[in-house]
Amino acid sequence: MEFDIFFSICQTEVHGYLPSEKVMFDNFFEQVELADRLGFGTGWVAESHLSTEVQKTNRGAVIPHFVGEIGLSTDILQLAHRIFARTKRIGVGSAIMNILCNGGPIAAAERIKTFLALHGLDPNERRTLTVGFASGRFPYINIPYGIVPRDAFEEANWPAVKNKIFEEATEIFLRLLKGETLNSSMIAKRNIDETPVAPRWVFPNLKIIPHDVRMELLHLSIGSHDPHMQVFANTILPVGVFNLSITPGDAIEKTNERMATGYQGTWHRRLMPRTVLVFINDDAAQAAEEARDALSNYWRALEGTLDPEKVRRATNNALIGDANAIVKQAKERFHPEDRLMLWFDFNNHDSKRVMKNMSDFMGRVAEALQ
Repeated sequence: MEFDIFFSICQTEVHGYLPSEKVMFDNFFEQVELADRLGFGTGWVAESHLSTEVQKTNRGAVIPHFVGEIGLSTDILQLAHRIFARTKRIGVGSAIMNILCNGGPIAAAERIKTFLALHGLDPNERRTLTVGFASGRFPYINIPYGIVPRDAFEEANWPAVKNKIFEEATEIFLRLLKGETLNSSMIAKRNIDETPVAPRWVFPNLKIIPHDVRMELLHLSIGSHDPHMQVFANTILPVGVFNLSITPGDAIEKTNERMATGYQGTWHRRLMPRTVLVFINDDAAQAAEEARDALSNYWRALEGTLDPEKVRRATNNALIGDANAIVKQAKERFHPEDRLMLWFDFNNHDSKRVMKNMSDFMGRVAEALQ
């Protein structure tokens, strides 16, 4: 097995405590520096945009009960430069980059090429950036960028239209990263049933710069469980699958089976990291209580009510207990070639405790699973 780590940088209230933005970033950097020393492969960082608190003042707020900001990282590329400057071995991943907002797929592709040009200036640099990309979790993030229904047909078919928008964005994004010169007439026409969907991005001939970058320092991963999208992306470039959330095991296996033929290249299970919450404690009962408390607080904050079934499912998918129990759970639940994206800072602002849990896992669990 391989072990990555996930950082949420989620500035939410936990038991009445809401850290400042400075504390959140200070905690993150001391944790990612430790992750580098401990030997985690990639540090994946959650991305969010626009204030969660302010969206609560709007009609139709999607998370009206959430206190604080669901994520403080708005630009993985700026953050990655700082991470690479402060570490020696760890890679960086976006979890995930929204390619619809902030200028859309053209701007996203160009920013990535600029990052690669700078990151690759050192000929000895081998650490990679993995861009997990998707269409965004919450609609309030995309609305200011025009991702809204444009007519009655789109209003009536909005979920399907949103999927077509993401497909269009994915094609533009990947073809530009590939180095193509494009105009919008070269992008595939898209329909819902037999009704054409007008393109979102209309543009003359263009090519993004810089041109001469080290593409081997970039990996790509699509944040979609849509089988068509996973395979479609791989008609353009090699694109892994980003496991956006805790996903049932049968869906994981079906994805691995599909990508064995759908991936542009040789598929390996590591190309789909699996998100796993970790609650490790020498006192197994205390670990279980910490898990129930964190999950209950999180779901209550997201939805305003506590759904015991969601807490139960999340608990069943987490690694909970002392080191020996976690080794046993991981061996029973995961394939030996799986790559786990371990989440230690879930609903926890005690950075010293988070770092102890990271150290305990890598010192007492990881070796038994490799």
